[in-house]
Amino acid sequence: MTEPKERKLEAPHRRLEATPPRIVEKAAVIGYKSMAAALAHLPTRLTVPVIGSFNQLSYLLWPKKRHFSDTNFGHVLGLPPNHPRVRRMALRAYREYARYMVELMRLPSRPAEDVAGLVDGDGVDKIVDAWRAHGKAMIVCAGHVGNNEAVAAGVASRGLPTNVVADDSAFPEIFEILRQNRESWGVHVVPWRNLRELFSILRRKEILALLVDWGYRPDGIPVKLFGAWTTLPAGPAVLAAKTGAAIATMEVRRIADGRFKVIADEVFTVPSSNPADLQRATQRIADALERTVAAAPAQWYSFKPMWPDADAEAAELERRAMEMLAGRAAVPTGAASDGTAEPDRPAAVGEPA
Repeated sequence: MTEPKERKLEAPHRRLEATPPRIVEKAAVIGYKSMAAALAHLPTRLTVPVIGSFNQLSYLLWPKKRHFSDTNFGHVLGLPPNHPRVRRMALRAYREYARYMVELMRLPSRPAEDVAGLVDGDGVDKIVDAWRAHGKAMIVCAGHVGNNEAVAAGVASRGLPTNVVADDSAFPEIFEILRQNRESWGVHVVPWRNLRELFSILRRKEILALLVDWGYRPDGIPVKLFGAWTTLPAGPAVLAAKTGAAIATMEVRRIADGRFKVIADEVFTVPSSNPADLQRATQRIADALERTVAAAPAQWYSFKPMWPDADAEAAELERRAMEMLAGRAAVPTGAASDGTAEPDRPAAVGEPA
């Protein structure tokens, strides 16, 4: 009998890709540093339109990315992917992404208290109060909406032990730049391969932030999002079930004055690793993501496919969801059955930031 091929370790947000050549990495680092230095001194009203135009041009000239974006926003708006409203929304999103890029590169030049002051509303305070009341770790789940860097800094500024997962595999030098920036705001960065540290963080009863909209993968937990079947990563629910951590879903969006409104949903726990409990918990996360995106669709920066293309695959996801709710399905392959990560099969923890 043929031995099964070993499954190589891959970042949960992307398929296996070749490591970028060294010259490409160096060029990316030089470009990032140069642009960040320039943006620290140039007014936003000038830089956002320029970068936004380049982003929109990439949408127009890159058919594959355009297809992904149109399909995603078609689901959000309930319209065919080629509908003019969908195209206009996608173009707006690419322009808004330029605003996020400018903000990200300008943040290091701002004092930590200024960054924390970008967060508006009592959502962060509610998360702080819930974490203290729960007495255990908390997993904060969010999507690529608004500006999660500013929000993480706002949470850390309250004195909470705040941790985020980040991908250090593609461009290590840029990862190190971003890591230093985040650490200066009090946000600890965990390289995504360091799965043992994730469990250490949860055992220390700290806060772990995970992004959940990294794109559709068939081995996630099936959920309904904008009325269609897809998957979200198993990691948040599995980790919460195995460690007793609470889950806090957070809705973020940019408001008119350039700050970010944070709405904290009701914190919940996952009673067990029973498939039904895992599916219900992940569906709650999906419902929060849907509310977030629906409130500010142009601020959603997930440009990877979020739903399966084939109707048959969507039907299979629905069947799996029903089996999980009936207690007849196993834990999805994105997470090990005992809640820990196997050497060649990492728990699907959500997207590295």
